[in-house]
Amino acid sequence: MKKLASLLSVLLIATYGALATPANAAPSDDPYSTLLSLRERARLYDEILSKRVTQLLPELMQRTQIDMWILISREYNEDPVIKTLLPANWLQRARRTTILVITLEGDNKIGTYAIAPYKVGDLFERAWDKAIQPDQWQALSDFIARHDPKQIAVNQSEIWAHADGITLTEHRKLMDALPKKYQKRVVSAEPLAVGWLETRIPEEVSLLKSMVAVAHAIIAEGFSEKVVTPGVTTTDDIVWWFREKVASLKLDTWFHPSVSIQRSDAKTFDHESSFTAGYGEQTVIPGDLLHVDFGITYMGLNTDTQQHAYVLKPGERQPPEYLINALSKANHLQDIFTSNFVAGRTGNEVLAMSLTQAKAQGLQPTIYTHPLGLHGHAAGTTLGMWDKQGGVPGDGDYPLHLNTAYSIELNNAIDIEAWDKSIRIMLEEDAFFDNSGVWYFNGRQRALHVIPSQSTFSHRF
Repeated sequence: MKKLASLLSVLLIATYGALATPANAAPSDDPYSTLLSLRERARLYDEILSKRVTQLLPELMQRTQIDMWILISREYNEDPVIKTLLPANWLQRARRTTILVITLEGDNKIGTYAIAPYKVGDLFERAWDKAIQPDQWQALSDFIARHDPKQIAVNQSEIWAHADGITLTEHRKLMDALPKKYQKRVVSAEPLAVGWLETRIPEEVSLLKSMVAVAHAIIAEGFSEKVVTPGVTTTDDIVWWFREKVASLKLDTWFHPSVSIQRSDAKTFDHESSFTAGYGEQTVIPGDLLHVDFGITYMGLNTDTQQHAYVLKPGERQPPEYLINALSKANHLQDIFTSNFVAGRTGNEVLAMSLTQAKAQGLQPTIYTHPLGLHGHAAGTTLGMWDKQGGVPGDGDYPLHLNTAYSIELNNAIDIEAWDKSIRIMLEEDAFFDNSGVWYFNGRQRALHVIPSQSTFSHRF
C-alpha cells in the first residue's frame, strides 16, 4: 500500500506540477472530503459575506469616492450584485422589492441598511417602518435626505452586465421619489460594483483552493478507465457522467460541460464552430486526444477548467512524444502570459505583450482569459477573447488589480506531422493574482490524463 501511495503522489505531481508559491497548500488526499454539509455551507457562506462587507467595502468606497450605494431588485428580476449580498438562506433572492443601501461613514466604517418589506438576515439593519411611512420609495428618499450623500451610486454599466442591474422601471421610480437636489447626485456604481465582485478575501482563496482540487479530481475520474471504455463510450456519455457526479456531490455547475475529440483524421479545428455549434457526439477510440471544459459552483464561487486526456493504443504505455511536447508548449504559453500580469496594466496591454512574445518564440497562441469568482465569466479585467485577439474594448481596457482570480484560458496550435494536421492544446486553469504574481489554486495540468485502450471496469451510467 505504501508503494501504491507513493506512486500516486508521483503521478499527481507529474500531472499538476509543483505549486507556484508557499501560499498554495498541497492538495488533499481526498478532495471530496473538504465538501461541507448544506447547513455548514450556509453558515460559512454568511461568515464570509460578513467579512467581505466589513473588510472590502470601506476601502472600495473610498477608492471609488462613492459614499452611498443603492441596490434595488424586484423578485424574479434580481440585480446580479444584490445576489452576492443576500444571506445563504435567501434562495429566492429578492422578496417583493428589496432595497439595500450601503453608506460610507466615519472612521473607515460603513453602514448597511435594508429598506425592504422583510428582514434581510443579520447583516443589514432594517431601515423602513411601514407603520410610519407606508410608501417604500418615499422611505428611501427620506433615508437619503437624512444622510445627505455626495454621490448616490446605482448599478448602471455599458461594459459589464454584472454591474448593470437596475431596471428602467426601478430607476424611474427612484428618480421620481428624489428631490431634484438628489437627482443630480445619482451616478453609476460601476467601479464599485466591479471592485466588489472581482476582489477575493483570504477565506475565499482557501475555498477556491479546495474547490479547484475537487474539480481536478472529478476530471481525473471522468478521464479514466472507470468511466471511459474505448469503442463503447461516447463524448455525451462522459458529459453526462460529469453532470451526475456534480449532482451526487451536492454541487452545481454554471454551464453544461463539453467533451471533444481531436484525432488523426481529416477534420480540422474550427474555433467558431467549437464555441457556437458544439462538438457533436463521438465514440471514443484508441489514439484519441480528449478535451473537457468543466466548471463547478460551490458556496457562491465558481471554477472553470479545461484539460486533455489521451487514449492509449494497444501496446502503448504512454502518450506519443509529439502530444507530450504539444502540452509542454501550451504550458510555456501559460508561463509567458502570466509573467506579464502587473497591477495597473490593462488586459489589452497584457494580451498584446504576451502574443508578441509567444509568437517570437515560435508558438501559435490564442489567449482568451477571463476573471473568475462570484460569476463564472466574472466582472473585472478581460484578457482577450477567442475572436478578439487585437484587444477587447471596455473590459479589456480595465486595469488589473491585486487579490483577483482568473481562469487562465488559452490555446496553442501545433503541427502534428504524424497526423498530417494542426491541433490545439486548449488549457484553462484557475489562478490567483497577488503581490507574489500569478499562482494556480491547485497546480495545473502538466501531463496528459491517460486512459487504457481496454478497460478493466464495467461501464455503467
